[in-house]
Amino acid sequence: MNCYDCPDIIATPAVAVCVRCGAAVCREHAYQSRILVQDVNGSGRATHGEPLRHITCLACHKAEAS
Repeated sequence: MNCYDCPDIIATPAVAVCVRCGAAVCREHAYQSRILVQDVNGSGRATHGEPLRHITCLACHKAEAS
């Protein structure tokens, strides 16, 4: 599978899939962050201690940041 955001003339292998839109991305077009995982627990929320790896394409990262 090749990166969705790379030009068609350059077939760059994808290393991840965006968790938001499902696009395959290479290292150059992937954005990695960490988010806390929260579960509904009764009438509140329980936050897990270890952050989750969150990989998005650059377009989805820009949308999340705006």
